[in-house]
Amino acid sequence: MQRTWNFTDGTTIPVGTMYCIGRNYAAHAREMGATVADDPIVFIKPPSAYRTEGVPIELPEFSRDVHHEVELVVVIGADADTIDARSAWDVVAGVGVGLDLTARDLQSEAKKNGHPWSVAKSWKGSAPVSRIIPRHQCGRGPWELGLHVNDHIRQQGSTADMERSVEQLIAYLSTVFTLQRGDCIFTGTPEGVGPLRAGDHVRATLDGRPVLNMVCQ
Repeated sequence: MQRTWNFTDGTTIPVGTMYCIGRNYAAHAREMGATVADDPIVFIKPPSAYRTEGVPIELPEFSRDVHHEVELVVVIGADADTIDARSAWDVVAGVGVGLDLTARDLQSEAKKNGHPWSVAKSWKGSAPVSRIIPRHQCGRGPWELGLHVNDHIRQQGSTADMERSVEQLIAYLSTVFTLQRGDCIFTGTPEGVGPLRAGDHVRATLDGRPVLNMVCQ
């Protein structure tokens, strides 16, 4: 099944690899009992994790504690291999808002045992993302992020508080991996992460616009 990024101007791009950044907001690192690492913490979600607006959030049966993490998502529009931060914005296709859904119980158990936690982060449907605002319409930030559950605010933050900027993340990832058209970066979450339950209505916003509406089941 071909999965595509859907842009607000009607453009589509096939979904590639999702590069996700951990602990990119100091306040979130503190709420998780951790610190900001010297180098970016990177994990990967496959295209099968992607879900578009209008489909439900399918909470997996193997977890009893799935948490929301609202994030700025940056879609890559051109291949990038070892570029510097000054050139990084040239490869951006656009931005949106997404949820890095996390099976916190599985993640905590894996961390305790020193095991990888891919299952806790990367199951099918674990990465809902809004429609993408094209680069020429979205500006270069900072952007305000918000997450409501059942009309109650859970997360609110600004990308101005990221430890590493969009440009710095692109430059770093392009040095370790080759970023390709259709890849994206989940840039980290502000504080306030919490559990989701079946029946919850989730609304994620970017600069106050309700751009991602989904229901958990």
